[in-house]
Amino acid sequence: MDYCAAASIFSDQLISATELNRQPGRVLDWALEHPVTITRNDQAFALLRREQMANLVRISAQAETVVEIISVAYQLRIGEKIDLEHPYGWLKVFDTEELTELVAEIVDAFRHCSATGDVEILDALIHEWQESASANSSSALAEAFGAEADEVPLTPPTAFDSTAQTVN
Repeated sequence: MDYCAAASIFSDQLISATELNRQPGRVLDWALEHPVTITRNDQAFALLRREQMANLVRISAQAETVVEIISVAYQLRIGEKIDLEHPYGWLKVFDTEELTELVAEIVDAFRHCSATGDVEILDALIHEWQESASANSSSALAEAFGAEADEVPLTPPTAFDSTAQTVN
């Protein structure tokens, strides 16, 4: 493995297992700042804070979701059929322009999640698009939006005269 390339990708610090044994407190201090890679023979081990690892796992799970949504959107854009039973079969209700907008928003949200660790934004965005799909495919909503307006314009209120007396 090319450890120099790994260092530039992960911004970690490379140390040997011997160095870890000699300075465990210092190595843990480094791990508070950034990941540390500990090498022993041909093996490499990562040392980082538990919160960082949990965040990486969450982002990895989100990456799988993003790839799946983009894949389904692409398949729909090129005219392939998606089964309604597919977890993202709800994307079928969108036209090509809407799918392009969805992909752009998903990619932007994922970049934000990756930079900040805030995965809730991506979850909320996907939920909003799914709700939009439900609304777009609802016949009741289509009927309501297509119905004739039966609104009555309001007239401006007249000034109330408190001195006027009621005649019986």
